[in-house]
Amino acid sequence: MAAEPWWQTKSLEQMSDSEWELLCDGCAKCCLVKLEDADTEEIYYTNVSCQLLDTESCRCGDYAGRHKIVEDCLKLDRSNVNQLEWLPNSCSYRLLAAGKKLPDWHHLRSGSHETIHSYGASLRGRVVSERDVKDDDIEDHIIRWID
Repeated sequence: MAAEPWWQTKSLEQMSDSEWELLCDGCAKCCLVKLEDADTEEIYYTNVSCQLLDTESCRCGDYAGRHKIVEDCLKLDRSNVNQLEWLPNSCSYRLLAAGKKLPDWHHLRSGSHETIHSYGASLRGRVVSERDVKDDDIEDHIIRWID
């Protein structure tokens, strides 16, 4: 009988940095521009992506340097994954933190980074870059994502 995969036997805290990075499913939903209502603190999602997102691959165009280029880019890590309420329910980090399994379309299960796109679980083909949207027009891009 085959041993359980490492992501099912280790807690997020026990994972190495490289294992942590491998967990990212590549949906790119954390790279969306989000708006917060100043009065209610409610978060609104848009179909506008970070300027660094490659909207075809759903990967950051400068992952290592992203915090120097995008000042409000948030580093998702073991200490904040449970506090970020805006992460989608389908987020691999959120799923594992809740004791759930990775979905079939996750590359660690399917063996391919393309499965998430063919399943429709990524943002491929559904977003515009913030480079192409004026700041005053971002409110016009509020949407409701279905996980």
